[in-house]
Amino acid sequence: MIAEAGLAALWLAAALCGLQLVFGVMALRSDGSGAVSAIRPVAIVQGLLTLFSFAMLVWLFLRTDLSVELVAANSHSAKPWLYKFSGTWGNHEGSMLLWVAILALSGSLVAMFESRLKERTLTATLAAQAAIGIGFYAFLIFASNPFARLSPAAPEGRGLNPLLQDPGLAFHPPTLYVGYVGLSIAFSFAVGALLTRDVGPTFARAMRPWVLASWIFLTIGIAAGSYWAYYELGWGGWWFWDPVENASLMPWLAATALLHSVTVLATRDALRAWTIMLAVVAFSMSMLGTFLVRSGVLTSVHAFAVDPQRGTFILGLLILYIGGALALYAMRVGTVREGSQFEFVSREGALVANNLLLSAILGIVLIGTLYPLGVEAVTGEQLSVGPPYFNATAGPLALLLVAAMAIGPLLRWRRDQWRNVMGRISLPVLVAALALMGLVLLTSPIGILPMLGLILAAGVAAASIAPLWKRNLRRTPMFVYGMVIAHLGIAVSMAGMAFESAFSEEVLVAASPGETHEVGPYAVTFDGTRPVAGANWTAVEGGLTVQRGEGEAFVLTPQSRMFSSPQTETNEAAIRTAWNGQLYTVLGSSDGAGRSQLRLWWKPFVTLIWLGALLIALGGLLSLIGRVRRERRTMEREAWA
Repeated sequence: MIAEAGLAALWLAAALCGLQLVFGVMALRSDGSGAVSAIRPVAIVQGLLTLFSFAMLVWLFLRTDLSVELVAANSHSAKPWLYKFSGTWGNHEGSMLLWVAILALSGSLVAMFESRLKERTLTATLAAQAAIGIGFYAFLIFASNPFARLSPAAPEGRGLNPLLQDPGLAFHPPTLYVGYVGLSIAFSFAVGALLTRDVGPTFARAMRPWVLASWIFLTIGIAAGSYWAYYELGWGGWWFWDPVENASLMPWLAATALLHSVTVLATRDALRAWTIMLAVVAFSMSMLGTFLVRSGVLTSVHAFAVDPQRGTFILGLLILYIGGALALYAMRVGTVREGSQFEFVSREGALVANNLLLSAILGIVLIGTLYPLGVEAVTGEQLSVGPPYFNATAGPLALLLVAAMAIGPLLRWRRDQWRNVMGRISLPVLVAALALMGLVLLTSPIGILPMLGLILAAGVAAASIAPLWKRNLRRTPMFVYGMVIAHLGIAVSMAGMAFESAFSEEVLVAASPGETHEVGPYAVTFDGTRPVAGANWTAVEGGLTVQRGEGEAFVLTPQSRMFSSPQTETNEAAIRTAWNGQLYTVLGSSDGAGRSQLRLWWKPFVTLIWLGALLIALGGLLSLIGRVRRERRTMEREAWA
């Protein structure tokens, strides 16, 4: 009965979603008085029901109920419990139920906590959220039912893709989905504001925490996915411009632009129409990513559960929602009053430059991702767009973006003077010049992009902390610290990328037992191989004795694993992390004469990439807490006034 209970909860939640939409439309057609008191409980209960439905699916996976078709197709009784748990969303139907659960819970949170929006705008926002939900409930119930029974029950499950049997799967997709689907709130806010013509600083201050929360989770999800691919796939790279990687990057780029734009609107009442457009674009990118991953139009190591028929369903939803929102935007944008004006040399001007560069990079990534699909549809020719295109086009713009990001916080609102600006940026420029001098004098020649990356990283690091100069640090608002740490995180990540790109070393050898090979500061001795076994796999494990200088030796054990259900071979890299980088080792196949392939990398400061991402997310979290606390104090003062 667990499956039936989960499905019943899903149907009931769908019905409440429909009721929420009806309430919203009725309220908007009348004066809307008292509508929020009626629509809020419906949204809250709907979210709780989808959460219950998802919990039922988790339960089915944990007990390996093989009478459920989804469990039989994606699990196995011998799997460790963690992978039974994470296997709930390691497939199409389960991941879509997670998608819908987050969508409904997001609406519930808005219904529970949002108090800044005007009543009509909040009603319209919840109605828009229900309109999105209706389509995805229909998709889930009629095209991707996760609770479908199997009669008779399967004697054993087929197992989960071994690449997904990793602790990273328990963390990466949920965080990414919260970021993805959380952008639906920004979309609904935008639609609600267009319907009620309520676009202004109050609206922006209400929307900003939701955008910020989504952006934080999206940042964490992308970083976690990058590190998961780095250590799990055994190819030693942290970003490959894979189409599915791009599908998560595009919403992040749009959300980053939106985050800065909504700050301008909230603080200076400018960029009204542009902010609304970015909210629509950000969620459009999330919808597009969902379509690309599930439609079967892409070939990727990350794509799973592809199904062209169901992909067409999602494409229909994408066209309906985004097309409808853009049509509404076209009809109503003329009624959105122009906001305040500002000079080109001002913080608003820098944020506009930030937005334009982010949008340009988004366009480049979008074209590079969709171009092969267009060519194949027209000519039948299959081609791919890889790192050379993205690095050559997006790389220089990213460097300009970072430069603008460094200068922006040093400018004044409304207007500023160049001579004053030059004085404020003198220290970051000096730090960047010293970095250039150090690279020229102390290192061998490196590529132009890595060199510019290292120089800019140094300058941005100095510029990031500049907003704290001459401030009373004890009275500095928390969101200022958040901005400082987030920008510092950009500098740290950039330094990691540049170091890894410029100074990595790789050794690929067919090694016999007893042979020693050097890579970076390490001497690696191959000790041979031995068979090992896990809960649901067997493996050939290589023994590597590693020495760094006069330090104590240690052992690394990379594995080549064989899974029987489904039959798959994977490489499990063995990694040693030091303060200044990582030694990354992979065991390849044997030649039958006692030699085994070994791939060894020395990646200096590569961990800065993910450390920087964590700093960015931490900065976002501090900003979120600081903004929410300030808003709460403002509301309390207004209530007492």
